[in-house]
Amino acid sequence: MRILILVLLLLGGTAAHADEAGVARRSLEAFSTGLKSLQATFSQRVISPEGRVESEGSGEVWMQHPGLFRWTYGGEYPELIVADGERVWMYDEMLDQVTVKAQSAQAEDSPLVLLTDPEAIKRQFTVTELGDFEDMNILSLVSNNPESEFERVLLGFADQRLVLMALEDAFGLRTEIRFADLVRNVELDPALFRFEPPAGADVVGEVSGEAGS
Repeated sequence: MRILILVLLLLGGTAAHADEAGVARRSLEAFSTGLKSLQATFSQRVISPEGRVESEGSGEVWMQHPGLFRWTYGGEYPELIVADGERVWMYDEMLDQVTVKAQSAQAEDSPLVLLTDPEAIKRQFTVTELGDFEDMNILSLVSNNPESEFERVLLGFADQRLVLMALEDAFGLRTEIRFADLVRNVELDPALFRFEPPAGADVVGEVSGEAGS
């Protein structure tokens, strides 16, 4: 996650670049066409509306079409997020707590998952070219769902590879993710997308159709 205030401040000045006939859109389509899986490392920052860095972290991400993903966060507050196709599991190691949600409730708000289907992005988001910034071609995605978790998502491409994803919520909080060492269509172990709550962990949410305790 990087401080994208500069991007937001420069939006008014990118129009001259944005009329270069959809470079970012073409990058999105080139990246997404035939995308079945990916693996990458990432760094992340969460930034307050005032521009203050609230937290930083890094980790790895794996994604498998359709709808499977795994995020691992290291550092001072380790966390694991796994989508198994039915549910999304979020494990906070420090709290020893697992939160479970139905995956269908979040799928439409997940641009990373939707990257395997550019047509779905067009249906579910208003897509706008923002031009060039820091050697990236920037796309703005605004969800057509008024109950979306995020007000806007920014995608940054360089050499037709995804290098940036920034998510802005209704309260002005921004999560910025920078990807590195990204590999497309790598063969992934199915076990990456399975999760079993650790023994003794507090489980909150729906497990096997019933509320956890």
